[in-house]
Amino acid sequence: MTTLLALDTATEACSVALLHDGKVLSHYEVIPRLHAQKLLPMIQTLLGDAGIALSALDAIAFGRGPGAFTGVRIAIGVVQGLAFALERPVLPVSNLAVLAQRALREHGARQVAAAIDARMDEVYWGCYQESAGEMRLLGSEVVLPPEQVIVPAQISGELFGAGTGWAYAERLPVNVAGIDAGMLPHALDLLNLAQFAWARGEAIAADQAQPVYLRDNVATPKSR
Repeated sequence: MTTLLALDTATEACSVALLHDGKVLSHYEVIPRLHAQKLLPMIQTLLGDAGIALSALDAIAFGRGPGAFTGVRIAIGVVQGLAFALERPVLPVSNLAVLAQRALREHGARQVAAAIDARMDEVYWGCYQESAGEMRLLGSEVVLPPEQVIVPAQISGELFGAGTGWAYAERLPVNVAGIDAGMLPHALDLLNLAQFAWARGEAIAADQAQPVYLRDNVATPKSR
């Protein structure tokens, strides 16, 4: 049976999840600025609880963004370090998709407008629709001011708003049946999406793992 590890540090939440022998274990904490110190011990604890070694992993899934730049880099750094050492592939998963998947799990929402506060008066935005248990992206993931978001034409019926970007609910020109503005990505849902990706053969080599910031000016020095 497939053994997958999933980890996410793209927002204030730090979480890990493990699929082994058909069973799922996970650990989730909201610990801003402590991800770098906590992530590896969380992974070690999870593997210990499952009674397996790192070498038992078939692949490692991670939140590839969008999210906090430092958090996304921490995840990729840890994943690449482990994957190179183990000679295992990786599975990059969108953090907006993870939010949508969590909204499906916790709220039964089959159409989700996922939004993460991107700071600088913008939101990371993506709309998802459930298909055979998997939340799939409709249109594109974007970063833009709240007033400029749009809902893809394929979406009809009730839409659920998930994620910290919904703190701007009054500025988002979207009608929703419900909102969970406190929702953060959870590795449990990342693991779920990773299983779909793994089954489709979408794993990639560790050196191909790239962050998705959506902003193209990340880490660009300001002109003087």
